[in-house]
Amino acid sequence: MAVAVLEERAKIIVTLEISGSGMLETYIPVIALAAVLILITVRQLGGFKLQIWQIMLLGALVVLAFGHTTLLDAACAINPDVMIFLGGMFVIGEAMSESGYLVHFFNKLFCRAKNLDQLLLLILFAMGFLSALLMNDTLAIIGTPFMLYLARTLKISPKLLLLTLAFAVTTGSALSPIGNPQNLLIAINGNLANPFLVFLRYLFLPTVVNLLLAYLLLRLFYRNQFQHRPLQICREQIRDPKLAHFARISAILLILLISAKILAVTLGIGEGFRLTYIAVLSALPIILFSRQRFYILKNIDWSTLVFFAAMFVLMDSVWRSGAVQTLLSGNSANFTSIPSILALSVLFSQIISNVPFVALFQPLLLNPSTKDLMALAAGSTIAGNLFILGAASNVIIIQNAEKSGETLTFLDFARVGMPLTLLNVLVYWIFL
Repeated sequence: MAVAVLEERAKIIVTLEISGSGMLETYIPVIALAAVLILITVRQLGGFKLQIWQIMLLGALVVLAFGHTTLLDAACAINPDVMIFLGGMFVIGEAMSESGYLVHFFNKLFCRAKNLDQLLLLILFAMGFLSALLMNDTLAIIGTPFMLYLARTLKISPKLLLLTLAFAVTTGSALSPIGNPQNLLIAINGNLANPFLVFLRYLFLPTVVNLLLAYLLLRLFYRNQFQHRPLQICREQIRDPKLAHFARISAILLILLISAKILAVTLGIGEGFRLTYIAVLSALPIILFSRQRFYILKNIDWSTLVFFAAMFVLMDSVWRSGAVQTLLSGNSANFTSIPSILALSVLFSQIISNVPFVALFQPLLLNPSTKDLMALAAGSTIAGNLFILGAASNVIIIQNAEKSGETLTFLDFARVGMPLTLLNVLVYWIFL
């Protein structure tokens, strides 16, 4: 009798151990994601300062090491369209930056500003619209040293110009499917037939309004800088004319291919011409004909590409664990209304950043309408206006500024970003 009882208890203990082990294995991706988010927030372990791409890579390696995903599953999880597109755009951006072509272009454009009001409006709209073509991270890298140059030569607050750049590249990038990585994910995974026209149709007017709101708030918070004194901006020469020539050809080709894509889809003949082809074909003049091709390829933003590859692996593992679906299925809230999508996008992008949020949230939108997808794009984009960690472009701007002895603190950013983001959400809600 006693032996039978002991055997029964042993069976129960073994069953509980197996169950507990299975539960732990199921939630390993979630635990890894939580650790990644904490490390991204802290980013300092003793004397070691971790980069965001290193933290995300560590998270992907954890789910691989614990066997929650295989190498084959990991390879399949990485979206080749996104990776190839980003690589192509980084080649174009690096060539423009290295040759000095964009700085020359900025000088030529901004020298038209006669006072600080005109300069801020030019920065907001020029950087904003350019980020819709060249991606916000590219403009953040290129624009930061130029903002510091303007601040130094014109004796303007560097904080004001850095904030102007940050709000410009974040807000303006909402205009197109290639303005930022999360928009690219939405366009590709959302099967939008003519994504450029869709984004312009729904987001152009509210984005213009939000750029104007950014100007008004910056003028309010930094009103002591606006003394109506004339500005004189000197023009800079191109450093590498040959590389600039190919960079200019690539930029023109990019615009022509986007226009061709819009026209072809409008005529019903270009749906098979993917966004990836646009980036690859536009980058070809630099890769094939420039003698600087290897230097350009070596110096593109490889860390961001590693970040995206690792993110795809980790987020796929989290999704297949079922934890997110279980959490949301037990909640009666309506996650598919426009206000909910906007609010969730802004709030959760502060915690896990906008690209991982979109990667996790978009599959939850079953049969989403075009407005749902545009709300997701708008909300996850303007999340970068709230706090520094809301967008990678903010981090890029601050890291590059700190190399020159300037920075933006959390409070510097939040005191303007909080009211701006509230207004941004309201504007997109009204228009959508």
